[in-house]
Amino acid sequence: MARLGVVIVGVGGAVASTVVAGVELMKRNIVPRRGMITESSPGMPPGPLANQLDVAPLDELVFGGWDINPQSLYAGALQHNVLPTHQVALAREALEQIVPWPGIFKNEYSTNLRGDHVVKSANFRDQIKCVISDIEAFKAKHRLDRVVMVNLASTESWIAETGVHKNLATFEAGLDANDPAISPSARYFYAANRAHAAYVNFSPGPTSPALTEHAEQTGNPFAGSDGKTGQTLVKTVLGAMFRVRQLKILGWYSINFLGNNDGLCLDAPGSNKTKVLSKSTALDAVVGYPVENHQVHIHYYKPRGDAKEAWDNIDVEGFAGIPMQMKVNFLCQDSVLAAPLVVDLVRLLDVCSRAGGRGNQRQFSLFFKSPYAAPGETPVHDLFDQEKLLLDWAAKVRSR
Repeated sequence: MARLGVVIVGVGGAVASTVVAGVELMKRNIVPRRGMITESSPGMPPGPLANQLDVAPLDELVFGGWDINPQSLYAGALQHNVLPTHQVALAREALEQIVPWPGIFKNEYSTNLRGDHVVKSANFRDQIKCVISDIEAFKAKHRLDRVVMVNLASTESWIAETGVHKNLATFEAGLDANDPAISPSARYFYAANRAHAAYVNFSPGPTSPALTEHAEQTGNPFAGSDGKTGQTLVKTVLGAMFRVRQLKILGWYSINFLGNNDGLCLDAPGSNKTKVLSKSTALDAVVGYPVENHQVHIHYYKPRGDAKEAWDNIDVEGFAGIPMQMKVNFLCQDSVLAAPLVVDLVRLLDVCSRAGGRGNQRQFSLFFKSPYAAPGETPVHDLFDQEKLLLDWAAKVRSR
């Protein structure tokens, strides 16, 4: 199998540097191949899709991408301090060779972040040309046949859908006019379609009818949004448990503390709104009724770094109306939870692309807090129903 290129928006961030450093260490058999459903791991049963699909081997993944910070991935991995320094040092040579390309950035969409390693042109068409040129040069340099783009950039401020997002024609006109309603992430998505790079939106944020139409037209598969890594993962499982046992949820109070760049970004009201909306959608869909007093709060607390704490208090009503409580305190590494999902998505979107997939790939809902769906369509949120969607798709791919 030819090598697979992975181009990452936000390649210098905590999640991306963890993905790349982790894969490099796995290639060298320094760390276990843990947490991926597309990979076998010593001492554990194989993942449900390990050895089931023709996925790109870890040794054949080649990484590159864009960031508003110019430092190499080795410097980034040390700065974010997710993986132990002595382990990162063992992959230093490979990580130092990955230096980000200038990114598309607009401060209004990420008000707490700063960066000057950006595409100099303010013209949207020029920015998109730069992104496509970067992808083509990357493919030529590494002799790659295929590329997957992953958006791991920090959460953008919430923006309501406007006329420019209505269809591809209005979107194209908006690009010509440099319409500020077209976010940086939307420009990357458009470039991915043009470059025939399957697209994963691991960050929060809606897609649009325009970009969905563009993906269908160009024959490009995509999936999103907002990787389901920790608290929402737990919520979709426990919510299903309460539904099955007919225990009524009276209230669910969720709070998050994190201190990495994502936490800093989410300290801005606009980005916070985007994230909270993404984290709030799943519970009602899983249990089948509106949960009153469902609250989600996110707080930036710098000393935590990437070590996020997700705390939940759940009030339920049981037999004879007797109240009960459950409390969950998930102390986790945010990027360590996210990294294996990114690897799985890259491999699966590549399989999907080779199988002729185009447009929104709902079978990958398992990986997302807010799975993309058509207007008026209810996304599948129950983790086990999502798993069935994925495994049914994989069975069809195998049978071809």
